[in-house]
Formats: sequence, C-alpha cells, structure tokens
Amino acid sequence: MSRLAANIPFIKHNLSPLSFAEVPRTLFTEAMLGVYERNDVALLKDVFIWAYGRSAEQYAAFRQSLGEPDPFRFKHREALREVVANVVRNQLDRKAALAFLASWAGNNITAEEGGRFREMAETELLGLHEGNFARYQIRPAEFAAWQEIWDNRTKH
Repeated sequence: MSRLAANIPFIKHNLSPLSFAEVPRTLFTEAMLGVYERNDVALLKDVFIWAYGRSAEQYAAFRQSLGEPDPFRFKHREALREVVANVVRNQLDRKAALAFLASWAGNNITAEEGGRFREMAETELLGLHEGNFARYQIRPAEFAAWQEIWDNRTKH
C-alpha cells in the first residue's frame, strides 16, 4: 500500500509513477532495514532515486509508444464498440458491413464526422482478430462464426 501511496504526489503533479519492479529484493530489504534498525535513510534514498530514474525512463518510452490520445476516437468509443459488435453478431460480410456502417453513421453521427467514423469502424473490422475481439464484448463463438463468413466471402 505504501508503494501505491508513494505515487500520489507524482500523479498529482503529472509526473511519472514510481515502480520498484526492477529493484533487487535484497537491496530494497537492506534499505528498509537501515531505516528501521539504524534510523539511516541514506541507502533507501539512493534506492528510491535510482528506482524513480528507471521508472521515469520506462514510463516515457511506454507513453511514446502509445502516441497521443485521439479525441475523435474517445468521443465515439461507445458507438464504435456498438457498430463493430453488431457487424460481428449479425455475421455481416464486407459488402453488408459497409452498407450497415454507412446507414448507421448516417442516422447516428453528424454529417461532418460520418466519413471519419465509417473509416475508423472499417479499420477496426479489418484489424479484428482473436487477440482483440473481446474489447467489443463479443463472445468467442460469435467471433468465430463471423470470421468464417468474413474470410470465406471475400475469397470468392
């Protein structure tokens, strides 16, 4: 709990969180014993500074790999989940999916955003696979049935 609480000031000031994941257990134990048995914080301070430096580097690399959040995607995340799930549950092939997306977007998304929404939904459908279909609250059996139709109808 104390390790989690140590991150509160960092998060409040928009700084990288602290992780002790790569700190050798024996080093951390020795530093804590130094505080408890000798009232000496020097080793714990060094461990803390080293761990924070490592954490900040890893967090920065992780953040960079994610890129910037997309406000459009965030705004339409529920609608995207809904249309992708509907395409799969209704076992639509590509042609039927495109027609469904156009109709759905025309009725539910502003005209200015409709094209971008359809493109985003099409990209999600093309990238749908066994490792990511669950984010759309699709059951494995639903995905397997749809995938067979999606793959077979596009090969002809």
